[in-house]
Amino acid sequence: MEFLILVFITSFMVVLLATPSLIKVAFLKRLFDAPGESRKIHDRLIPTIGGIIIFAGTLFSFSLWLPTGLLHDPIIAIKAMNDYKYLVATLLVMFFIGIKDDIIGTAPVKKLIAHMMVSMILVLMADIRIVSMHGLFGIEILPMWASIFLSLFTYVVVVNAFNLIDGVDGLASGIGLIASSAFGAWFALAGDSVMACLAFALAGSLLAFLIFNFSPAKIFLGDSGSLTIGLIICVLAIKLISFDVSSIQNMFILRISKPIFAMSVLVYPLVDTLRIFIYRAAHGMSPFSADRNHLHHRLLDIGCSHRKTSIVLYLVNIFIIALSISLTYLNPTYTFLILGGTTAFLTLLPYIIKKQIKRHAKGG
Repeated sequence: MEFLILVFITSFMVVLLATPSLIKVAFLKRLFDAPGESRKIHDRLIPTIGGIIIFAGTLFSFSLWLPTGLLHDPIIAIKAMNDYKYLVATLLVMFFIGIKDDIIGTAPVKKLIAHMMVSMILVLMADIRIVSMHGLFGIEILPMWASIFLSLFTYVVVVNAFNLIDGVDGLASGIGLIASSAFGAWFALAGDSVMACLAFALAGSLLAFLIFNFSPAKIFLGDSGSLTIGLIICVLAIKLISFDVSSIQNMFILRISKPIFAMSVLVYPLVDTLRIFIYRAAHGMSPFSADRNHLHHRLLDIGCSHRKTSIVLYLVNIFIIALSISLTYLNPTYTFLILGGTTAFLTLLPYIIKKQIKRHAKGG
């Protein structure tokens, strides 16, 4: 698995060296986001096409170092090339959907239809789907209809989740870096060189991009970036959940509940998306409408800067991952309830702090 270092360095260097030129081109062609709308929290012109370099760097490194030589079993090699074929095809579709939205805009309904098409290709043609819950809520193997429905739902939710959290400098790219690194480490320990290669190709791209995207951002991901990240992360999560445990020799990896680990890695995007969809539905709003009700907005409202907001949410995500790993001795359902309760408490903290600030302000 030493080749994973080359995978990471390759994508890192591609993005690091190419991003400054991309920023110059974006300004020359006026491909930037202008401040003005009430929900926007930046006050200067910033390019929005960072997804181009994330897509290019990740796909280049993954394709260049795809470890076909390490796949000695013909069946595994055929499956790996099949996954590669469908992954590249769907990434291209998702990337161009995002580019169109970044440059001229796309109606939410059209984007949702495209997301459904991509998810159906991955579930029905590539057969990358959730087949078991591994004892969570007492559920083991899923019937085919439930497997297809849950997998389609997961693709749409996770891809849109990364799109929705891209509202603060460095947030979506940083959470994507944490997720891809966590999944990459899991696949490396489990012996899946292909998925580990994909994960670390994305991680290298995102680490380099964070140099330009962290506050104060010089370039934004745009939809092309957040959708690309969301799709790759979702594929990694589903591949992890459906991984054949009989081939795993690492006892530490075997003890970790795969659904619990995947959900803990994606805890912030999933929780914020679920919360915002419930909020909008309760207020009669479209779930795809833009507003200032995300958790990162709440942190900004209580006085956190862009940097502090991103770092706080990074640390929360890492803490939940660490907590899920530390609870491997428990039944998966109990672990899920503990993680759910902990996450709910952490989610409510910004609201509690804001109320305390208002109370002190009135008292003063």
